Amino acid sequence: MKAINLVPGTKSVSLEEISEPQITAGDEVKIKVWEVGICGTDREETSGGRATAPAGQKKLVIGHEMFGQVEMVGKMVKKVKPGDFGVFMVRRGCGQCAACQNRRSDICYTGNYTERGIHGADGFQAEYVVDKEEYLVKVPEKIRHIGVLTEPMSVAAKAIDEALCLQKARLKEIMDQEKWLKGKKALVAGIGAIGLLAAFILRLKGAEVIGLDIVPEDSLRPQLLKQIGGTYINGKETKTLAIDKEIGQIDFIFEATGIAELQLQLLEALGINGIYVATGIPEGKRPVTNISADVMKQLVLKNQILLGSVNAGYAHYEMAVEMLEQSYRKWPDVVNKLLTARIPFTDFKTALHQHDENEIKVVIEWHKAKA
Repeated sequence: MKAINLVPGTKSVSLEEISEPQITAGDEVKIKVWEVGICGTDREETSGGRATAPAGQKKLVIGHEMFGQVEMVGKMVKKVKPGDFGVFMVRRGCGQCAACQNRRSDICYTGNYTERGIHGADGFQAEYVVDKEEYLVKVPEKIRHIGVLTEPMSVAAKAIDEALCLQKARLKEIMDQEKWLKGKKALVAGIGAIGLLAAFILRLKGAEVIGLDIVPEDSLRPQLLKQIGGTYINGKETKTLAIDKEIGQIDFIFEATGIAELQLQLLEALGINGIYVATGIPEGKRPVTNISADVMKQLVLKNQILLGSVNAGYAHYEMAVEMLEQSYRKWPDVVNKLLTARIPFTDFKTALHQHDENEIKVVIEWHKAKA
């Protein structure tokens, strides 16, 4: 079968013929890959950035945002049958720490995890993949055309869920966790795919969503944000340090830019008892700014929380599927427009290296959906 291989630490990426994986254990599932999304991590990897091949190998099959159809199952598999749809999770736990032993490899204590398509394990940019049933999340057929958004949605779902859990723990006497976001001002910094998916969740929970980016207001992403009831701020026209003066206290910040200087400046906009979740990972060459004494003073005096969030656990993938279903029911036309291009795997270099301001989610197509 064909797969997209990378020599980690280089820009050498190619379409190659490799052995087709087969089921070798009763708890394994074989999936025919339909689509695999492209994100900043893939582009960083194929530009010579962070990526690690499996032990004993020189090359890594890239790709972690997958979606496909079950082709075959082992004798012990109960969750799915051939013909069903689903996604495999990205991270595999260390098997040693309490988090990984309880299906929370996203918060692994040892750091000895692997991530398919990123760190120490081949990914999903291939015609077929095989993995354990425990890593498979079923996706309903009615949203199969957007199923490839499950992994990025899981990142947003985890970040928001953990923020709500923290707020519930400290504000339990004065408000309900599920209602905390209702009517609150939520700033989403960076309205790419993950930012917009976070905006869907926040709007479903009743938040007033403000999106921050640097693209023109009449371009696609701000327009989709507006169609779900959000408002837009152009970072080229409004200074980051003046955001709170312009729109008032911000209760929740969801950061998805990965720009270190902006990440730290946004702390200035956070209000009393507010919580800030950072999901963007700055590249090594981007500038780093020290947190000033004033910002640290603000965190203390305003009872604020700064939280980092990466990857997602199994429950968050299930939340992601639920949120995709709810979003599609409420805003079908908007959700459909998140997938801005489907590119055949034979033209993978276009997907990796060419993108414009209206790109939201580009996917590499391995098998076309049957009508």
